[in-house]
Amino acid sequence: MGQPPEPDQPPSPYEPPPSPYGQPQYGPPGEPQPPHPGQPAYGQPSYEHPGQPPHGQQWGQQPPYTPQVPYGQYGPPSPPGGGGGGGTNVLAVLSLVFAFVFAPAGIALGHLAKRQLRTSGEQGEQLATWGLILSYVFTGIYLLACCGWLALALWAGSDGRYS
Repeated sequence: MGQPPEPDQPPSPYEPPPSPYGQPQYGPPGEPQPPHPGQPAYGQPSYEHPGQPPHGQQWGQQPPYTPQVPYGQYGPPSPPGGGGGGGTNVLAVLSLVFAFVFAPAGIALGHLAKRQLRTSGEQGEQLATWGLILSYVFTGIYLLACCGWLALALWAGSDGRYS
């Protein structure tokens, strides 16, 4: 298998192709391989001058970041016309959903959403407001229904002798 193929036979798919540099691609195991042309030997730096980037490689500039804001202060203003921090506040959406599912949770989520919206610049102010309104209305209706049911149970349970 180590012989070159005959001129009239195709090369064997099991043999490595001949090296274009006239030397074998795979040497005996354990022997160090010579470096490829244009590549420095192991342990050698790949650039000509210390402290400079390698030849042919361009270093881009780091993208600009917003400055760090001290704790408890507002961050830099959002760009005008950008709509704020993008996206709708999740707590505002949950406040509106929980207004129909479990109104007291909708009240808590609505107030938390309003607090977050003051600082984050996200959208969803109207959702949080409607979530709060509906949660308070449904909680009031629920409390009236419970009080009415309790009054009806007490009235029906009395036999009228102590009136």
